Amino acid sequence: MKISLIVLIGLFALGTNAQQNVWTQMDSVNGPGKSVATSFVLEDHGYIVGGLTNQDFTRKMYSYSPMANDWDDELSWGGETGSGQNRGSAVGFSINNKAYIGLGQGNSALYYKDFWTYDPVTQVWTQLADFEGSARHGAVGFANDTHGFVGTGQSAGGLEKDFYRFDPTNNTWTQLNDFPGTARKFAVACMMGDEAYLATGDDGVLKNDLWQYLPGTDTWIQKTSMPLAGRSGAVAWGIFPQLWVATGENNSGQFLNDVWEYNYYGNAWLPKASLPADGRKHATAFVIGDVGYLATGYNNGLFYDDCWAYQRQLDVNENEQFKLTLFPNPVVDEVRWSTDQNVNRVRIVDASGALVKEAEASAGSIPFNEFPPGVYHAQFITDVGWTNSVTFVKQ
Repeated sequence: MKISLIVLIGLFALGTNAQQNVWTQMDSVNGPGKSVATSFVLEDHGYIVGGLTNQDFTRKMYSYSPMANDWDDELSWGGETGSGQNRGSAVGFSINNKAYIGLGQGNSALYYKDFWTYDPVTQVWTQLADFEGSARHGAVGFANDTHGFVGTGQSAGGLEKDFYRFDPTNNTWTQLNDFPGTARKFAVACMMGDEAYLATGDDGVLKNDLWQYLPGTDTWIQKTSMPLAGRSGAVAWGIFPQLWVATGENNSGQFLNDVWEYNYYGNAWLPKASLPADGRKHATAFVIGDVGYLATGYNNGLFYDDCWAYQRQLDVNENEQFKLTLFPNPVVDEVRWSTDQNVNRVRIVDASGALVKEAEASAGSIPFNEFPPGVYHAQFITDVGWTNSVTFVKQ
């Protein structure tokens, strides 16, 4: 999903006045607090399955409706006769409005390799072909429009770095190229556009590296590592052209609530608004539309049931919609813009917030070839004041 033009439109609010990079607390997840749960999205609903509570592993499943801001009980993993499926640290994803979930650890075994699908139309769970690799927990899973991908994790033989593709049409697994980073558990992975990204995790030392995966060619490419030290048990979600990595536990045993945004065009990271709640590890995250959701998790004996929505929207002020097109993105020689509002001036700041350029907006563009590559932010002044920042990348 390569694009050279980004259109940013606000206001689409979680309430009456959405801001850029803002967290909003939503309805709490049903059931007791939990960690190491698995999540996926079917149509316009998010699902959380399984996990570990303060008493035991569970196979319960709950769905979230953003329109109603409400969680509902759903048919537990395995259905009415699915006893024994209680577990956490599984992998999950969705393809063509069906969910796929498997692996993990639970009451009966430390490592599982069974694999299941859930059809929300028929509300039926069906067991599929076992995962082709060794039984494991703490692996990662993600999917594009046609296939699922599963790899890394902890098995009885140690940490793993092998990867496999699942074909839901034929119910078959195919081994792929190994992940080229170190073998690890409790990494994060998500799709962003047509590519997948894998980051962080525990290989004996907590990691902060980032890798891009190209499903079409079975190729891994290392990208810019996250700032700060490594972490394990974090979450990640992607909405092109950004992905976010949040929370987790660092090498000092600190439970984190920070959020870092990676930009596809700039191959660079920026800190964003921290989760306004306790730091935690082993939360879960999913995306519905243009909103990321983070829920549950663990911190020093506490299991959480809270759910938070992360909004990356842009607005100008209360009660006014502002439409702006900033192009091209990434920028090579100049920044250009168009808008349906009365814009007077534009100013551009670098990633640190330092002013690098300011000009009359009537010119329609600003020369930018003299500035180094990186992530920049543009602000426009209208009759009612400065807009929030619009992010772009200079190649």
